Amino acid sequence: MDLRRVTLLLLIAILITLFSVFDLGAYLTFEQLKGQQAALQSWREANPTLSVGLFFAVYVMVTALSLPGAMVMTLAVGAVFGLFWGVLLVSFASTLGATLAFLMARFLLRDWVQKRFGDRLQALNDGIEENGSFYLFTLRLVPLFPFFVINLLMGLTPIRTFTYAWVSQVGMLAGTIVFVNAGTQLAALESPAGILSPVLLGSFILLGIFPLIAKKIVNRIQVQRVLADWPKPRSFDRNMVVIGAGSGGLVTAYIAAAIKANVSLIEKNKMGGDCLNTGCVPSKALIRSARFLALTKRAQELGFKSVTAEFDFADMMERVQSVIKQVEPHDSVERYRSLGVDVIQGEATITSPYTVDVNGRTLTTKNIVIATGARPAVPPIPGLDKVGYLTSDNIWELRVLPPRLLVLGGGPIGCELAQCFARFGSEVTMLVRGPRLMRREDEEVANLVMDRFRAEGMILRLNHTMVEFREEGGEKILTCEHNGGEVDVPFDQVLVAIGRKANVTGFGLESLDIPLRKNGTIEVNDYLQTRYPNIYAVGDVTGPFQFTHTAAHQAWYAAVNGLFSGIKRFRVDYSVIPHAMFTEPEVGRVGLNEVEAKEQGIVYEVTRYDLSDLDRAIAESEAHGLVKVLTVPGKDRIIGATIVGEHAGELVGEFTAAMKHGYGMNKILGTIHIYPTMLEANKYAAGVWKRAHSPQKLLQWVERFHAWRLRRL
Repeated sequence: MDLRRVTLLLLIAILITLFSVFDLGAYLTFEQLKGQQAALQSWREANPTLSVGLFFAVYVMVTALSLPGAMVMTLAVGAVFGLFWGVLLVSFASTLGATLAFLMARFLLRDWVQKRFGDRLQALNDGIEENGSFYLFTLRLVPLFPFFVINLLMGLTPIRTFTYAWVSQVGMLAGTIVFVNAGTQLAALESPAGILSPVLLGSFILLGIFPLIAKKIVNRIQVQRVLADWPKPRSFDRNMVVIGAGSGGLVTAYIAAAIKANVSLIEKNKMGGDCLNTGCVPSKALIRSARFLALTKRAQELGFKSVTAEFDFADMMERVQSVIKQVEPHDSVERYRSLGVDVIQGEATITSPYTVDVNGRTLTTKNIVIATGARPAVPPIPGLDKVGYLTSDNIWELRVLPPRLLVLGGGPIGCELAQCFARFGSEVTMLVRGPRLMRREDEEVANLVMDRFRAEGMILRLNHTMVEFREEGGEKILTCEHNGGEVDVPFDQVLVAIGRKANVTGFGLESLDIPLRKNGTIEVNDYLQTRYPNIYAVGDVTGPFQFTHTAAHQAWYAAVNGLFSGIKRFRVDYSVIPHAMFTEPEVGRVGLNEVEAKEQGIVYEVTRYDLSDLDRAIAESEAHGLVKVLTVPGKDRIIGATIVGEHAGELVGEFTAAMKHGYGMNKILGTIHIYPTMLEANKYAAGVWKRAHSPQKLLQWVERFHAWRLRRL
């Protein structure tokens, strides 16, 4: 704690001590005020300016230091100065005092509280930034809430000081008038209880509730205004229409049908979306084959003299298609129709917030869910169209292995496919603008993956900026800027894997004027609603995470919020979202890593466990990688975990469960893990944390105790 904070704390402590030592509280009682009413009025008449200044200063001090007696002071001001001048004096003095208390709490405690509990307070901070003045006004209207508590707690939030001051002054005005007026009638009061009668208390409560009711009314008016230009059908064909049969759309329709809603699911291409047809399923099938081939090259490491594997790349790609066909029934039209979903294969067009056209007919619906997904983003680099390019959509059409494959991008898609093609025999070059692959992961995590890539013969061109594609002498070339000069990178095929772009055109979104974010995704609120309260968006088309499992997670909220609108709705919870990159070594993560914690200003502790020490990893010749856990300083609560190594995507599940259900490193350490398994790595990481937090003083006493017992006869 710096000198300024120490000085302020000492000053506050001195003032409170003086208040107690001199028993100043005895002068701020109802009985004392009643007894001294006449004397106070006479003194005020004799010293009008001094009395105003003194009352103002004392009132500010009592309020700022949260001392008892503010109510009696308000009565005294009413008794001495009358209603008008009393309200004026108390209104400004109480606001100034409350603001000082607010500023002291902010100066002394806010940084510490936000650093220590910032992740837990994120939702509160967001709510205060959006509606802080409204919440504060509501609290100020109800005298049942202790004002000194409001002063202290609000100081820990991001609300602006000026906003806090003026809202407090306006919000406290009604209560100020009541108490000052009571002070003008002091002679008739027998006790402070006479001020707040049950009727008056009820009135204050109703006054406090009024803004909440008013807000609902305003929201309703805003909704009606948005929908005013669109005629509402007298009746509806369906409870919900879902556009897009990828992960988000399938799960939304599944949930709606499960709770007996009338739901239609429209898909213009293939059921299952990108995940089944061009994403998760085909890539993991290819990764499995590539890993087997890579394992044969490690034969001597595993005790074999030699192992060979003959293959045809076309056969590998055909196997991928066979895997897709095996999974297809899970997402098929037939299955979803058997579940009660009205599946329509055709191109949907939203024509109003209540209607969707498909195959020449119009469906009327209470709710619409947009789940149109995303497609590979293609950079506007000159010459790219002329040389031709692959994406995660069309790479599965290849049947001839490219001799030289250039991969643009260092995210999960680029890394996974680049390693696969390198293992099949392509000369793979990865090219990124930044200093490393996997820019959202910690540097040491990215380095473990990059080291393996280099060991497998992949060429990593970092800090390269694309300038132009061209063909020269029958050879395809990419010219890049690197370290101030130009570099030519020759290739045979180029895979563009720089990210994905939301599908927001071609189905009527423009005619409804639904806003998009800067990154091109559909803007939704915390309940997944667009500007139209009955139109929702889920999955890659809205983000913020482009994971299949996140789309499925959002689908529950869209289905329930839409089908039970007006009764109950749920804010989407993104607090625990795990993900994995299925390279070798594999990378699994949940929660924050160091990169994100630093960006958000969150204080953390790091615990590392190296997999080179794990028995199962050693036995399988996979003793590389790490478990890295971020915890709250001094506590075992987990705020993030990253695992690099075999089966990392599965291993991170234990930390996901811990974060979701609120248990920490101590519980993981106290859980029996099968020996020998890779999962033990999590327990050993918890052990590393425990040793770093062992009670050294207590252990010293325990050591003395054991030494004493050795000396006993």
